[in-house]
Amino acid sequence: MSVNISRIFDFIYDQLENAPQEKCFNYKKNDTWKSISTQEYIHSANKVSSSLLKLGVKPNDKIAVITENNNPNWHFLDIGILQIGAQNVPLYATLSEKDYAYILNHSDATYCFVSNNELYGKVKSVLDKTQLKGVFSLEEIQTEYSWSSFLKLGNKENYQQKIETLKKNILPEDLATIIYTSGTTGTPKGVLLSHKNIVFTVITTMNSLDFNKENKRVLSYLPVCHIFERTASYLNLYNGSEIYFAESIDKIGDNIREVKPGYLAVVPRLLEKIFDKIVDNGSQLTGLKKQLFFWALELGEKYEPYNKNGVWYHFKLKIANKLIFSKWREALGGDLKFMISGSAPLQDRLIRVFTAAQIPIYEGYGMTESSPAGTINDLRNNGLKIGTVGKPLKDITIKIAEDGEILIKGDNVMMGYYKNEEITNRTIINDYLHTGDIGKIDSEGFLTITDRKKEIFKTSGGKYIAPSALESEFKNSRFIEQIMVIGEGEKMPAALIQLHLDFVNDWAKRKNHVIKEITSDKKLIERIQKEVDFYNKKFGKWEQIKKFEITPDEWTIEAGHLTPTMKMRRKIIKEKYKELHQKIYNS
Repeated sequence: MSVNISRIFDFIYDQLENAPQEKCFNYKKNDTWKSISTQEYIHSANKVSSSLLKLGVKPNDKIAVITENNNPNWHFLDIGILQIGAQNVPLYATLSEKDYAYILNHSDATYCFVSNNELYGKVKSVLDKTQLKGVFSLEEIQTEYSWSSFLKLGNKENYQQKIETLKKNILPEDLATIIYTSGTTGTPKGVLLSHKNIVFTVITTMNSLDFNKENKRVLSYLPVCHIFERTASYLNLYNGSEIYFAESIDKIGDNIREVKPGYLAVVPRLLEKIFDKIVDNGSQLTGLKKQLFFWALELGEKYEPYNKNGVWYHFKLKIANKLIFSKWREALGGDLKFMISGSAPLQDRLIRVFTAAQIPIYEGYGMTESSPAGTINDLRNNGLKIGTVGKPLKDITIKIAEDGEILIKGDNVMMGYYKNEEITNRTIINDYLHTGDIGKIDSEGFLTITDRKKEIFKTSGGKYIAPSALESEFKNSRFIEQIMVIGEGEKMPAALIQLHLDFVNDWAKRKNHVIKEITSDKKLIERIQKEVDFYNKKFGKWEQIKKFEITPDEWTIEAGHLTPTMKMRRKIIKEKYKELHQKIYNS
């Protein structure tokens, strides 16, 4: 009997019937890759379902899952939860205890699974503020709450018939998961996504891109609690891919070279780090090799798709690909056919350079509330336009409201926000999701994002400033790793800047200059001012950065500057550096 894919767990059963894999999941143990087959995946998911039923878990119960690194057990648990009609509530490992207390309580979670003892301790410390009946580990450890101890719960009774009955009763429209937004502003909101929402996104994305049929190896490393990676994992099941779990964020480079993936899902900050590393390595070259490297880089930065640059340009690009860009491809496994970028705006320069290097980047647009489908670029059929986020995916309607806000309609649009009908009704109007993003659609149907509606601010002179457009441009500077434009209600726009320290140190060495303190070094500040002056020329006088301050530390997820998907937490950054803010506007 053919599997009709309408619920999330149908993907793995479809794979079992049509393309069973011996290496469905792959993970590192003792420096050796171990594999799990499609059949073993399903067997483990059924064991999870049995143990959950033994614990008394019922349809519509909520199970929280917190993991630091992606691993097979997360996915066994996910399917085990979903196929008995319960819901998976994934949380980031980087949240504070206060956030855990709020989300676990607000979501009505009855059980929680964590990936290590540190997370176990954090959850246990807030247990009395939640409705949790128990906490288990996803790890094989010598405790009564270990993964194996949990799986043993369902061994004494055969629950398979009950699992099959519960599966049959689950409808596509039923709730599958509650994903709490990472909260760049205010309290996290619980986004309600149905099986139908996510299945629609997987199938429409699969039909919209040419996923490499020869190489079906993929590397899973982005946080699986984020809808971008999670939907990608279901797509990989649907595509019959071999999924390899990265050991850690620090070992991604090594894992990419080992796995040799056919495509990669990336977020802009990670891609920026990959690019910076490549350029830093190029800077270490000498003589002709160094000249060739930067010649190729400059050529790549001028790339236009569909041979718009003419025959002579492409003749030179062919040479650059043979001499320089071939080494980039090798460093990324040698078999990478394309990368998909989402979650935040990506610099045009990166799209040009990597696409010139025969590793095209397809930037798309979506959000948790749209599961996360929306638009995508694609080289086929003139479907790529650099500077845009592509055209709407099939069966998704996108239009621009009178105030410039982007509205999305389709089966990908969320059910609403958990326990918040008021905000739901303000966000979904006449079936259109009001995204909070500002954009425009050109005559060919390509969407361009111009800014976040909530982030646009007015100076005291009444001029509107769109910070993300400025920030994206200024990050083209090799000196600048992060920048946040400020100035709401102030007389002028200014910026807080986190420097690219490795490059700054190399620059200082070349200049025989010793930097004692990056925030006050006169020669360094003068050099950064030159960068600011250069990029300011691309903007109107009213929106140019008039002053800046250099922050003393790196902006990280752990310190709270960034969300787990590496977006800036503007409110927190502003608070952390309020003294610098005052220095800019009070001096």
